[in-house]
Amino acid sequence: MKCTVVGMWGGFPKKNEPTSGYLVEKNGFSILLDAGSGVAAHVQNYIDLNNLHHIFLTHYHYDHSVDIGSFLFGRMISTQLGKVDKTLNFYGPDDKGVKDQVNKVKNSTFHPYGRDSTFKIGPFSITFHKNAHSVETYAMRVTDDEGHVLVYTADTSYRKSLVRFAEDADVLISECSLYAGEDGEKMGHMNAEEVGGLAAKAGVKRLILSHLPHYGNLDDLAASAKAAGGENVSLAKAGMVIEV
Repeated sequence: MKCTVVGMWGGFPKKNEPTSGYLVEKNGFSILLDAGSGVAAHVQNYIDLNNLHHIFLTHYHYDHSVDIGSFLFGRMISTQLGKVDKTLNFYGPDDKGVKDQVNKVKNSTFHPYGRDSTFKIGPFSITFHKNAHSVETYAMRVTDDEGHVLVYTADTSYRKSLVRFAEDADVLISECSLYAGEDGEKMGHMNAEEVGGLAAKAGVKRLILSHLPHYGNLDDLAASAKAAGGENVSLAKAGMVIEV
């Protein structure tokens, strides 16, 4: 299983670098985790849009979902031009507005999910964890047909239940919106110490810090996560390829 970081900034994109989007591929099957600002444009560096049929949305804040419209319009035009004849599937927390937006576009379908949902797509099995955030938000655990595991936290403050959800993951892509000592609970996010502790308690093999802040020295995030027990810690970078 291969994961390509399309974008990893929190809140808004940097020049030529999108917010949250992670392309997961294996054996000709592809899924996209989140579709934040700039993801629709930049994911085309790694895959033809006509070969991407499954997009999983963790929640509906703009930096995770605003490119829904771009993906919908792209599929509509490509279908009209005869370039693709497959449905574009969106998966997300149940929301009438998003459901109507997707389902009114021909050749696109919305699939609601909750904490007990499971989806099987090719070699991938996707399960969910309900997070602590300002809107309904879910972490995702992607397991391939060989038992390799990728966990993506999306946005959340620290919860003990995340330790169980991420247990023994080969790769944990965790939000790291805040520096050590900053209040993650209040903001609905995690700081670097909390992320490092999560990775250590869950026994993950590799930790990738994502949803990065637009201030401070980002290397300090990795240093704090390592000091809190995280092993094999890296900062997510646009275009980064992660072998799981």
